[in-house]
Amino acid sequence: MKRSKKYNEKEKLVDKETCYKVDEAIKLLKETAKAKFDETIELTIVLGIDVKKSDQAVRGIMMLPHGTGKTKIVAVIAKGEKVTEAKEAGADFYDSEELIKDISKGKIKFDVLVATPDSMRDLSKLAKTLGPKGLMPSPKTGTVTVEVADAVKKIKTGEVAFRNDESGVIHMSVGRISFEDIKIQQNIESSIGAVLKAKPSAAKGQYLKKIILSSTMGLGIKMVLPSA
Repeated sequence: MKRSKKYNEKEKLVDKETCYKVDEAIKLLKETAKAKFDETIELTIVLGIDVKKSDQAVRGIMMLPHGTGKTKIVAVIAKGEKVTEAKEAGADFYDSEELIKDISKGKIKFDVLVATPDSMRDLSKLAKTLGPKGLMPSPKTGTVTVEVADAVKKIKTGEVAFRNDESGVIHMSVGRISFEDIKIQQNIESSIGAVLKAKPSAAKGQYLKKIILSSTMGLGIKMVLPSA
């Protein structure tokens, strides 16, 4: 692929063989960001797990200290008074029947789906659509709950759910290029800490294999692995 002169110049600033400390990585990230819009910062964590074994799956929820810089679109599938609770808490979609119809047609307009336990039977038939996208509600990520209002508010204010993909990799949004360096650093450190805390007891050997920091249109910058 032919790269622009500007891209090539910025690429020279990053040594692909070097693993940078978090503050160094953030500085390089900002120096090499090239988009005119406020790019999203993503943390990619490569795990040393066997994805074929269910007892080595990594997932969890955490509250980013400074949020992601983006308000998530939240949908709720519930019944009775819980629908009203979802609406009053700020859910973007809460018409359960309409939502289920849209999902079955592949129309997904939300970032997070919350469901009450008594609604999960209705969602079971949509597992093949929601599962691969990481959108299937789960008690482990706090998205299957009777506390609908609380769940919606947490998601709206910066709670993040994470899980490994089929390659054993976790992708997490940790802010925007416009964030102050210290806020990005605190988000990164909190995210890595949450993934470390979620280490399955069945996982053996090196758990964190590689950590890469990148922006929407920028370069991938390898980071020093924590000693834990």
